[in-house]
Amino acid sequence: MSNENTLSVQALARKNVQELTPYQSARRLGGNGDVWLNANEYAIAPQFELTQQTFNRYPECQPARVINRYAAYAGVDPEQVLVSRGADEGIELLIRAFCEPGKDAILYCPPTYGMYSVSAETIGVEGRTVAAKADWSLDIPAIEAALDGVKLVYVCSPNNPTGNIIAPDEIRAVLEMTRGRAIVAVDEAYIEFCPQATVSGWLQEYPHLAILRTLSKAFALAGLRCGFTLANSDLIGLLMKVIAPYPLSTPVADIAAQALSPEGLAIMRQRVTEVTNNREWLIAELEKCACVEEAFASDTNYVLVRFSASSTVFKNLWDQGIILRDQNKQPGLSGCLRITIGTRAELQRVITALQPLPGATATTLNDNQNSPRKEHM
Repeated sequence: MSNENTLSVQALARKNVQELTPYQSARRLGGNGDVWLNANEYAIAPQFELTQQTFNRYPECQPARVINRYAAYAGVDPEQVLVSRGADEGIELLIRAFCEPGKDAILYCPPTYGMYSVSAETIGVEGRTVAAKADWSLDIPAIEAALDGVKLVYVCSPNNPTGNIIAPDEIRAVLEMTRGRAIVAVDEAYIEFCPQATVSGWLQEYPHLAILRTLSKAFALAGLRCGFTLANSDLIGLLMKVIAPYPLSTPVADIAAQALSPEGLAIMRQRVTEVTNNREWLIAELEKCACVEEAFASDTNYVLVRFSASSTVFKNLWDQGIILRDQNKQPGLSGCLRITIGTRAELQRVITALQPLPGATATTLNDNQNSPRKEHM
């Protein structure tokens, strides 16, 4: 194709798409590792066999068996559940349903999940930020001051990539200040690792609350692409207007329903216990490494770690086939890498690779302030 033709196609694209920096997923970033600790996946593939064979027919838009089982698991009514192609589609559906392009804004609190901003920019909606405080709690007065024109607020709890739960009183304060003004979407992608922190019991009290969930993390089904939005029926009805006609393929619905069976839920909870134990072991071992400045507490399947020379650590492990996630670009996370909780053997490889690396010097401290790696979470 000639340069002239290529340029003409580029010129036809929407201006915001021309200028868009796409979300850099773990798979886009690549790598040639054999220890993949950069995407918050479970390390071992679960075993399922397809039971549905009606591939000649279009699937249900909202498969009843999946909806009913997830509702029972989440403790809500089936009318309060929408299933989609991952929680990422839920993020986008909320923007499409509630935000006028070129007029309305979404609000989120970095450091946090990168798809809120990418989805808004793709649709042509302003992404407004209110930075979290130094301890990663929400800056409630600053959020309230920034609400003019905001139709949708995203709160990630536990937060990715920091791993901390957002305090219930902070989430409630956001819900109170947005009554009649905006939708509040609480992203609970990692809630299985801290089920006591869910706000699903608040749905009746707050008609403008939406909760995002996924089977990608504790259910070990990242490759399935199956997520859920929990909300009151009026809000679900609006999302149903903008969702694709057949968001879940028949095999996806089949496996999702199996994962949500009593047996599937029991296996998920065993997996959570295993991951939690491995996480606490990793944090204890990281604290013994000279190159580690701080391993932050986590309520998820990953740990955020500040290193004295993060770019050197990242490359050193990358060259050994251990792939981590660089978080230096995130506000307030200079020198930080995120480590997914893999198997104990994989985590031992991380520790073995880190042990010979030196601690902080004047040069490595400067390296953290000027990390060359610029990536989305």
